[in-house]
Amino acid sequence: MGVQEVISKEEREPIKGIFSTQEVKKTETGTGVRKSVQKTFWFVEELDGKMEVQPLNANYIPSGKKRFITLEDLIARFQPEPEFYVTTVFPKMQELADTVDRADTHRNNGENFTAEFEYGNALQVDEENVRANFGLGLTYLDRGETSKANNIFERLVKLDAAFEGKHKHLFNEFGISLRKNQMTKQSLEYYNRALELSGGDDHLYYNIARAYFENKEYAPCVDYLMKAIEVNPGFDVVIKFFLWLLDKNLVPKDRVSEVRTAVRTAQVAASRKEEVSAAVGNGLELESAKPEKAPEPSPSADDVFGSDDDDDDLFLE
Repeated sequence: MGVQEVISKEEREPIKGIFSTQEVKKTETGTGVRKSVQKTFWFVEELDGKMEVQPLNANYIPSGKKRFITLEDLIARFQPEPEFYVTTVFPKMQELADTVDRADTHRNNGENFTAEFEYGNALQVDEENVRANFGLGLTYLDRGETSKANNIFERLVKLDAAFEGKHKHLFNEFGISLRKNQMTKQSLEYYNRALELSGGDDHLYYNIARAYFENKEYAPCVDYLMKAIEVNPGFDVVIKFFLWLLDKNLVPKDRVSEVRTAVRTAQVAASRKEEVSAAVGNGLELESAKPEKAPEPSPSADDVFGSDDDDDDLFLE
């Protein structure tokens, strides 16, 4: 069935498969001009009504920069290659996914050298595979091989796909591991790249603040904690972080009043939320005037960060 027949139906499955384009190349020779036809294969997937196209590499794996085209452009310029997808490309993609799955299993079991071998096999097929790059980088960081990890970092920070939502778990784990291995400069570059590509959220702002804190740069640390609490006023870890910074006199003097106000506002909001929750749960009406709770005491460093950065688990969801 042709593409035009498929898209003419009001209800259809999203387009996904291999398409090809052809380009005529002209080469000057001693006796004239020689023409040749160059055929390029593309993996095409319809996402929210837009056609995402990605070229295949020499191993017939979708790899490289993605771009969007219109459905009309797909019909006009691209030729469907359904048999090639079924017989060649899909099996290659499945084999690659199985290799990365095995590598992930070995890494999760602490079998880092076997994991490294499997990730290496995957990267020989697709050097831009996001999961394999993240996995190999995490393997090196687990072993404390920061030089090798830095090579992976330099590759990942250039891959736009590394910062897509579907890779958020790996993205966060890798960034946290960079910081824990004292690769603060790299972690900040990494997080700032994420801000460029996908914007900020409360977890990303918090992780940037943590990196600045590790670098003893307290002013930007406060800046990003403020961004985090603006996005999520109930971010309990940020409140504890602020209280700890205030207790240790690490907040810049010109920001103390602002930070105290932010903390107090968050504490009052949290207190009211607890009162509403309790009242609804007990089927009672709130009293019109209820005394405010006393401010919470400043937490210790363990309260803020945990003995082994347990709060980092918040950012792996």
